[in-house]
Amino acid sequence: MQKTIRFRKPLRLLRLIAVLLLLLLLGPFAVLAFGDLDMRTHWRDASRASAGIAPSPDELQEPIIQIYGARAYNWRGAFGIHTWIAAKRGNSGHYTVYQVIGWNLYRGHSVVSVNSGGAPDFLWFNAQPELLLERRGAGTEALIDQIESAVDAYPYAYRYKVWPGPNSNSFTAFVARRVPGLGLDLPPTAIGKDYLPDGDLIGPTPSGTGWQFSLYGLLGVSLAREEGLELNLLGLSFGFDANDLALRLPGFGRVPL
Repeated sequence: MQKTIRFRKPLRLLRLIAVLLLLLLLGPFAVLAFGDLDMRTHWRDASRASAGIAPSPDELQEPIIQIYGARAYNWRGAFGIHTWIAAKRGNSGHYTVYQVIGWNLYRGHSVVSVNSGGAPDFLWFNAQPELLLERRGAGTEALIDQIESAVDAYPYAYRYKVWPGPNSNSFTAFVARRVPGLGLDLPPTAIGKDYLPDGDLIGPTPSGTGWQFSLYGLLGVSLAREEGLELNLLGLSFGFDANDLALRLPGFGRVPL
C-alpha cells in the first residue's frame, strides 16, 4: 500500500505538468493556425525592408534608442519573436543596430552583430516589427554608452541555441539588465529572455524593476513592477501584468484586459 501511494504522487505531478504544458501550447498552436505567419516565402526571398516606424536619422537631431521585436522566421514565429536594439546619437546621420544572429556561427564569426547605416525598423524576413521601447531626450546618450559597454560584455558571443538559450532574446535581456535605465519589459514571446548569464539562478528581470528565479530558462518565476508576475515552464511564459492590466500568454504575448 505504501509503495502504491509513493508511485501515485509522482504520476499525479507528471500528469499535472503534462496538462499544463498542453494548455500553454494552445497559444502557439492558435497563432500557427490563425496568425499572420508567412510559411511559404523562402528566407532568401523574404523582405528586410524598413517598416517605416523609425524617424529618419537625417531629420531627427536628438539621440534615440528603439528596441524592436518581430515574429521569428516560419513556424518558429508561432512560439516566439526575435528582438534587437537600435540607437542613434545626437546629430548622427545613421542608426546602429545591435542583435544576435545565430547563423554567424556557421562561418566561425561572433553571433553579436553591430551594423551601422541600415534601417533600424526592418522587417524580419517578412515579419512586421513591433516597437517595444523608445527613449529620447536627456540621458539618452548616457544610455547608449551603457548599451555599447553591455554589448561588449555579452558572454555568449560564440554560443547560440534557439531554445532555451542563449539566443537573440537572451542578448537583448542581458543588455537590458546591464542598463536598467531602459526599463525594458520584454513580452513572454521573447523566449530566451529568462536565460540568466553564467548559470545564475537568481537575477534582476530585464526591466530592472524586480527579480526572477530561472533554471537555465527552462523553469522559473519572476515578480517585477513592469513585467508583473510571470511563470516559465520549458520556455513558455505566462502570467499577469498589473502595471499594464494585461495577461502574458505563450504565443499571443501581452493581451490587454
